[in-house]
Amino acid sequence: MVGASLALALRGLGVDVLLVEGIAPGSSAQPSFDDRTTALGNASRRIFESLGVWGDIAPQASGIRTIHVSDAGRFGFARLRAEEQGIDAFGYVAANRVIGAALWKQLSASSGGVVLRVPAKAEDIEVTEEGASFTLVNGAEVGDGGVAGASIGNAGVNAGVGDLGRRERVEARLLVAADGAHSGVRTAAAIEADVEDYDQIAIVANVGADHPHDGTAYERFTPSGPIAVLPLYDGSYGVIWSCRPQDAAGVLSLDDESYLRELQARFGWRAGRFVRAGRRASYPLKLTRAAATTATRTVLIGNAAQALHPVAGQGFNLGLRDAAMLAEVVANAGVSDVGAPDLLRRFAEWRAADRGGVVRFTDGLVKLFGSSRPGVGILRNLGLLMFDLAPPAKSALARVSAGFGGPSPRLARGLPVRESGS
Repeated sequence: MVGASLALALRGLGVDVLLVEGIAPGSSAQPSFDDRTTALGNASRRIFESLGVWGDIAPQASGIRTIHVSDAGRFGFARLRAEEQGIDAFGYVAANRVIGAALWKQLSASSGGVVLRVPAKAEDIEVTEEGASFTLVNGAEVGDGGVAGASIGNAGVNAGVGDLGRRERVEARLLVAADGAHSGVRTAAAIEADVEDYDQIAIVANVGADHPHDGTAYERFTPSGPIAVLPLYDGSYGVIWSCRPQDAAGVLSLDDESYLRELQARFGWRAGRFVRAGRRASYPLKLTRAAATTATRTVLIGNAAQALHPVAGQGFNLGLRDAAMLAEVVANAGVSDVGAPDLLRRFAEWRAADRGGVVRFTDGLVKLFGSSRPGVGILRNLGLLMFDLAPPAKSALARVSAGFGGPSPRLARGLPVRESGS
């Protein structure tokens, strides 16, 4: 979703963009456009409005008007209400497949300098001071062992519409890795990544309650991991249940009735009685941080740069700001070479504070509420109660989705990506 957003942001700006997508958007194997849900902050909503996709997402998105945070088995809790912050909603929850369909609809509508290759994969990536190149294999999915990404260049992309299985060499000024936490482009660029295993598995499912939600998003911290219960547009909830690996197999094997009963026991009754459950899926939770976000002729964005725990719902929002800022830097650089070292350095510097702040905030939450050290539970619950009584702290947290520092992308402020006169 981050790579598709970047391509849309660069559309019509005079740069040639080749978007290589490993799996067709409508395929059941597509890992980005699936039934998992994403919480979009207001800055992300403004970016999507600027890209022309929010109109297709909004009818199937639910506003988050209250956030309720609690610690299972303890007295501490905190509530944030959007109306108290003078906003309609803190953000919006939408299914990834809805976001993906809206992005692909816009990409398919007009070219604007964007060439799509799907399904396809990139092989034999080479990066030098002069440019990047790779072999594009048309009609081959990433699952066959290749990588996906995007290439950008002012001189034109050396690729036409290929036959199934046809191989062609692509040359570009800049290679953008938007290919996820296990990025093949990152590896080809010789950028190291630090991976920290949280020893948790996320089990996701859509769950119906005995009455529709009121726009409240819940984050409940339990001894085995956090449980997020997010409002969906049809009145049901999206549940992200983080648990220890030794418990995950058992939860996945439960029949629906047993799953709902166990979920109710862990989460409580604030959302009512859970009465039905959809298909469950799971994925491991790890913190992946690239040692750098740029290298020679290469930029990492989204999960290729940093993959986060879903506890605060900040991963995609951070990645979308990566894409918006990269598009802004390219659009307003005033240079003919979009892969110039100074341009890449500027992008990395502008994104450093936001990236570092979100990573520390998310990682800190996981470790604070996962700690079993004596006295920590009491202190964090006192902290929650103090937070609940402190309007300035609530106002600060309400602004989290706008970023943690550094320049805010123009698209996130509702402005055109290109400055007037550029």
